[in-house]
This record gives sequence, structure tokens and C-alpha cells, in this order.
Amino acid sequence: MELISIQSKVFTLRGQKIMLDFDLSKMYEIETRTLKQAVRRNLDRFPADFMFEITRDE
Repeated sequence: MELISIQSKVFTLRGQKIMLDFDLSKMYEIETRTLKQAVRRNLDRFPADFMFEITRDE
């Protein structure tokens, strides 16, 4: 994936730069469900603020 393509997938939310799970999944060529499952199973390998879920309003 080109740098410009990746940069277009980065957003600012709650004052932090984020990427949405489905964009990361596409980048790594895996299902979104698989990505989220891997992160949840290995929480100790990620920073506390690595993953959060947005609200409907956001």
C-alpha cells in the first residue's frame, strides 16, 4: 500500500489519530473479525489505548 493511500485512511477522533478496523483489515488482507479477535486475545502486547470502540454519535 502506498504512503498516500495509508495517510488517507488516518482520521482524528477524540484528539487522537486513528485508523478504522476495516481499513487495517484490508491493509493486512484479513477479515475485520479476525483482526479484532487477535487484538483481544493479545491485549498485553498492545498499549492500553490501541483499540477502542466509537459511539453512534461519533
